[in-house]
Amino acid sequence: MGGLPKLITAPGEAYTGGCGVEIRRAGGVFYIKFEDGSKAYVATEIEGGVLKILETYVPEQHRGRGYARVLVEGVLDYARSNGLKVFPVCSYAISYFTKNREARGLLVEEMRDLTDEEWEKLYKERLEEESEKRARGGS
Repeated sequence: MGGLPKLITAPGEAYTGGCGVEIRRAGGVFYIKFEDGSKAYVATEIEGGVLKILETYVPEQHRGRGYARVLVEGVLDYARSNGLKVFPVCSYAISYFTKNREARGLLVEEMRDLTDEEWEKLYKERLEEESEKRARGGS
């Protein structure tokens, strides 16, 4: 293995992230395609220099192996290389920043100085919102 992985800069480009998996981007979606044909993904949206992490999904049979983390870190690499600030919307992205204080420098200014307690509260609120949305039949 030589050097750092190439960052994703254009749709259709790919690079090898952590766990040795290839991460691809199609529009605002960063994804890993598994041998069984399923995909794990992070859905994003960019507006006004801010990359919002909207949704993170890993198929049940691939959960617990670090793929969501690898995807989010790929998205953060993309934001960093493109001078974007990050606004985590989904519960997984919020959880990531709760656990990885060193990554908080990429956040939009109003989120950078949240306390650990505020991050935990935000995580629990978002988790509840997502659960209610699923119960109503949303994604």
